[in-house]
Amino acid sequence: MTGLDLFAVALGVRHGVDPDHLAAVDGLSRVRPSPYNGILFALGHGGVVTLLAFPAALLLKGVDLEALHLPTFLLLLVGGLNLYRLLRPEERAPARLPLLHPLLLGVLFGLGFETASQLSALALSAELSPLRLGLLFTLGMLLVDGVDGLLASRLQNLARDSERAKRASRFLGWAVVAVAFLLAAAELSALDLEALALPLGLGLFGLLVSLRLYALRPA
Repeated sequence: MTGLDLFAVALGVRHGVDPDHLAAVDGLSRVRPSPYNGILFALGHGGVVTLLAFPAALLLKGVDLEALHLPTFLLLLVGGLNLYRLLRPEERAPARLPLLHPLLLGVLFGLGFETASQLSALALSAELSPLRLGLLFTLGMLLVDGVDGLLASRLQNLARDSERAKRASRFLGWAVVAVAFLLAAAELSALDLEALALPLGLGLFGLLVSLRLYALRPA
């Protein structure tokens, strides 16, 4: 791999650790548990990035997709459903909503043009073929979001038989609700949280790993 190849992968990793990605993937795991949530989310998002990297797709730069606030409303949906599950754990949330399919959710997040890292990845298309750019960028996201989805799903499975894991799952649920609503409120109020995005994302990922380890400890 060339230096630009590695840079494309690194941008994908950086994009995958954004808190809105992790909140969406972790939140999905409470509503529709599956070890493939993170993988499908990253593939959907990466597919959009790949298409947007082609020169013909640059025409979309004249369309103000950010004005649609797609990721914002999707975060509100995921956060709201997680809040519903936390307050009424005996009832099942509507997991079969089409918007809750991780592949479609990843596509819609990708259409939001929501981070500077995605725009940086598109700029690389002048040096790399669009297909190669998209594959490498998606690979980087898969490394983070795929692992995140797998860990979150396993934590939910452990919560079925372990009181310790159930407490960890609820704590993660409240963290997802808080992060999802915080990011949505910041976006709707035009508050720039870009400087906090990386530490917030790393903190959420670290919290998931810590809760997973806590759940695996013997009682």
